[in-house]
Amino acid sequence: MARKTPANFEKSLAELEDLVESMEQGDLPLEEALKSFEKGIALASSCQQALQKAEQKVEQLVEKNGELLEKPFDLDE
Repeated sequence: MARKTPANFEKSLAELEDLVESMEQGDLPLEEALKSFEKGIALASSCQQALQKAEQKVEQLVEKNGELLEKPFDLDE
């Protein structure tokens, strides 16, 4: 299952980029633009959740007394 997340993230991000590009051209009818916008919001949310999960999994390796220890990653440091 962990292998699917990066692929899904990459796929969602690429799809989001395509949606933004097509919307920026301004050629879409209003109804289609609204549907694209809604889909874009869902894709952005999905990407954000995947990034948050990845961030939670990141760990640092810290050397203490010649031994490597895992320490949770802290953004505030």
